[in-house]
Amino acid sequence: MDILLISLAPVAIIAGYIWFRDKYEREPFRMLFFSLLAGALIVVPVIFAENLISIPGEGLEGIPAAAWKAFAVAGFTEEVFKYLALFLLIWKSREFNDKYDGIVYGTFLSLGFAGVENILYVFSEGYSTGLVRAFTAVPAHAIFGITMGFYLGLAKFYPRKRRALQWRALLIPILLHGIYDFILMTGIEWLWIVFFAFLVFLYISAFRRLKRLSDASYFNTDYDLLNSKLSNNDQNT
Repeated sequence: MDILLISLAPVAIIAGYIWFRDKYEREPFRMLFFSLLAGALIVVPVIFAENLISIPGEGLEGIPAAAWKAFAVAGFTEEVFKYLALFLLIWKSREFNDKYDGIVYGTFLSLGFAGVENILYVFSEGYSTGLVRAFTAVPAHAIFGITMGFYLGLAKFYPRKRRALQWRALLIPILLHGIYDFILMTGIEWLWIVFFAFLVFLYISAFRRLKRLSDASYFNTDYDLLNSKLSNNDQNT
């Protein structure tokens, strides 16, 4: 029971924060649960896909091996499945009626995945791993979800730039995920400095994206002013 608690506590805390930030028109609990469940269920096909994609990199060593595992096996596979689940199951929902909703559903889906992954790690490696992952891996998955949802939220409501924004919703999380894992997988001690700097970057970028789309909600009473600014900045997204 304690292992489940330490595994799922960071998931619950981050999910609660994202839900709290959705202050203008909160999503129904059934959709939030559905997103969490979808994220949890994709763990199964992700494991099979990662095993297959690992095969071409079996002969690699050192930096090339770390790069293959980080970007192709982990980053590409996990973020593609998250994207497909989000796009196929949530994109056309009538509840997806605001830009910030992309962040909500993207984060909840990522947290569903992170929760199952965290349970597997903590059960096999113990409490200390759970404590470390509570401040690193779980928030990182949430941030990848925030990033994916940010661009999908924009894509939903800016049809003229939809294709480019949809590609960003997929490729940028893959890149961020790959960099995160690559730094850890190299085993180079001095890269821990880079890792913590990268974590700070991830946190700052996530909070900025949260604030940007929360403030620009269609249900915000200051919608017209804020969205005019968002539209003017859209070319630099």
